[in-house]
Amino acid sequence: MKRRQNQSGAALITAILITAIATIAAVSMASRQHLDIRRTTNVIEASQAYLFALGAEEWGKQLLVRDRLNNQIDHLEEDWATMLPPIDVEGGRVAGQIEDLQGRFNLNNLVIDLPPNPQGGQQAVQQVSQLDMDRLQRLLRGLGLDENLRFAILDWIDEDTIPSIPGGAEDFIYLGRELPYRTPNARMVSTSELLLINGISREIYDTLSLHVTVLPEYTDINVNTASSEVLTALSSEWISGDVDQLIDARTPNGFQTVGDFVGHSAVAGKLSGNQGLSVETNYFIINAESEFGRGRTSLYSLVVRDQNGEVRVAMRAQSKGY
Repeated sequence: MKRRQNQSGAALITAILITAIATIAAVSMASRQHLDIRRTTNVIEASQAYLFALGAEEWGKQLLVRDRLNNQIDHLEEDWATMLPPIDVEGGRVAGQIEDLQGRFNLNNLVIDLPPNPQGGQQAVQQVSQLDMDRLQRLLRGLGLDENLRFAILDWIDEDTIPSIPGGAEDFIYLGRELPYRTPNARMVSTSELLLINGISREIYDTLSLHVTVLPEYTDINVNTASSEVLTALSSEWISGDVDQLIDARTPNGFQTVGDFVGHSAVAGKLSGNQGLSVETNYFIINAESEFGRGRTSLYSLVVRDQNGEVRVAMRAQSKGY
């Protein structure tokens, strides 16, 4: 009798254990299925948000195409310079903005590629642009930053390994760090590279990056879209109010030629010439923000517009969120 009771008790315990294991397995499978569904939903919503952002990019490209067909002058009163406010679309929202990158100082202008020597022989393939070094010096000074940072930036870009004086930095500086690296000795591809350059902290970067860019070729500064800080960097001869006069004078239609800018009474011979200046732009960035369901996408598209008005995407960067 006692043996039979023991067997019954063991069977009951076994049944309870089997039921518990089955319950745990069922809950686990249900949870995993729920996570798979949520993961799939996130992927679908993020993909749709990205497609919305690409739509905003296409909007920007078409706007720039139409703008070139209408005129050769670029200024801040044109349609492309108007921010596209958030627009409700089915299942989400999308917004966009176009920025003229030639309204900023191109750090890659610090070095100029020389044409090949037609007679052969050894020849330097680069030279430093003193005009742009001077402009960067004045920009740094105007932003309250160390003017000698321009030499460290130059050494990051130029092809030699000789540190500039004062303030330059080549491999021997960076190889001595906890995580060593070398200078690329090539044009920058992103302003974020500034954070790797000796002497540039996050605080300095946050200040400087608002007024500089990096483009793959030598570019002129568009005087119709340049900020007051960049305009101030064009000359050391400005007096109080000069730059404000120039900004007022370019409204609403902008300077029609560089000659109009240089000939303005506020300039009055304070520039040594019109080198490196323009009233038209080839490089823009289209910033697109979109959301669909829980998906969020920020798309940054560097676009190039040629003289025929054709616009192509040179580079894209993307950030996602949920």
